[in-house]
Amino acid sequence: MNKVILLCLILLSFSAQAQTDTLRLTLDECIMMARRQSVEAAVALGELKSAYWQWRSYRADLLPEVSFSATTPSYNKRYTSYQQADGGVSFVRNDYLGLSGSMHVSQKIWPTGGTLSVESSLDYLHQSGGGAGGNQLMSLPLAVTLSQPIFGVNHVKWSRRIEPLRYREAKARFLTETEQVAMQAISLFFNLLLAGEQEHIAQQNLATAEKLYEVALAKREMGTISENDVLQMRLNTLTARSTLTNAESTRQARQFALRSFLDVDADIEPVVTEEIPKLSLQYNEVLDHALANNAHAITLRRRQMEADYSVAIARANRQSINLYAQLGYTGTGTTVGGAYRDLLSKEVVQVGFSVPLLDWGKRKGQRRMAESNREIVQGQLRQQAQEFRQNIFVLTEQFNNQLAQLRIAEEADSIARRRYHTNVETFKIGSISTLELSDAQTAKDEARQNRIHQLFNFWYYYYQLRSLTLWDFERGENINADFEQLVR
Repeated sequence: MNKVILLCLILLSFSAQAQTDTLRLTLDECIMMARRQSVEAAVALGELKSAYWQWRSYRADLLPEVSFSATTPSYNKRYTSYQQADGGVSFVRNDYLGLSGSMHVSQKIWPTGGTLSVESSLDYLHQSGGGAGGNQLMSLPLAVTLSQPIFGVNHVKWSRRIEPLRYREAKARFLTETEQVAMQAISLFFNLLLAGEQEHIAQQNLATAEKLYEVALAKREMGTISENDVLQMRLNTLTARSTLTNAESTRQARQFALRSFLDVDADIEPVVTEEIPKLSLQYNEVLDHALANNAHAITLRRRQMEADYSVAIARANRQSINLYAQLGYTGTGTTVGGAYRDLLSKEVVQVGFSVPLLDWGKRKGQRRMAESNREIVQGQLRQQAQEFRQNIFVLTEQFNNQLAQLRIAEEADSIARRRYHTNVETFKIGSISTLELSDAQTAKDEARQNRIHQLFNFWYYYYQLRSLTLWDFERGENINADFEQLVR
């Protein structure tokens, strides 16, 4: 029993240690975790699966549909009215049992938009009562039916144009949302990194302020500085302690945000690597990749096609002509074998049409409205295309400029730190004032934070370009995924 208790205590201690361990993550590792286990990634995957099954339904709709229907059984026992030859009406008793079954195969005709179907059926009727009786069967071994609209809209043709674009758009949107998950991970990663750096700076500043306050007290006793300088150093110490408290609270909040986003229990320590891709992008190349891959570009083409589809429907509503033709054989008998002998031909040909003679301009108005809506859509698409190209241009320029900004920020950070340390040593020997020291400290803190901010901008611009172009600029290839594996 004691061994069991000891084992439980050991396991609990390991569990507690595991919960308090710190997880060191590089930016690449953080992005990989976000793509794999964040809620946003799961939502994007759910939308992809929904689009996939819509695509599968469309594909299945183009294939032959086979159906079987049956009535087993249908029993009726009732009186119905019957009009005799002399005009009199009498009530006749109907008492029968019926069974029926049919097999139906239909296929949409892609080039014309019609439907071709093949049917086979067998009906059984057993009538009793009123002197009638016996079995009767009617067979329809084969019937071929064609239903074809004439001068109408070929909905199958339009679906074959629009639905593939819709699925391509869904796949591109999934990849874009995956890159946007990476962008969100970058923001949270650098927010935590900056908060940690601010806390570290606050700790250093507090330690420095406390030492300088002690130096100021010693100088005051020697009479080398004024009481005002001593009070200023004390105020600096209190301000540094308050800043540290706020920095600790901010870091905890951002730590919680990143942990929740990545769905991990351990505290996260961001690890920054200085390696960044040395890239110089050309606007025309970036734009070509964006137009070829981006979901927005595909959406523009799909919306244009849907607007044309609406106009085609409105124009086809001016008249309606439909052709219906059926050819087959049928037979009757008292047995199953007899129902399939001495078959008779069955032929039906119908041509129906509907032409409005007076509709007070309703169909003309519908057509004009569809054409006006198409013009509106075309204008919106042109405007969106211009904005899309402009955004690509601005973002490309920002990314190309960001590498230089990062190098400047790194050098400024190094200079500001050296200047601050020099001023601290100079203050100790009494050569500069507290205002000059405070100015050096502020410049040092701002330079360090600006370096992190510029590094964040670089990676954020880079993944924003990836999300817009779905192109891996480092590898020189399209960003892709195994969609068949993802939707399983």
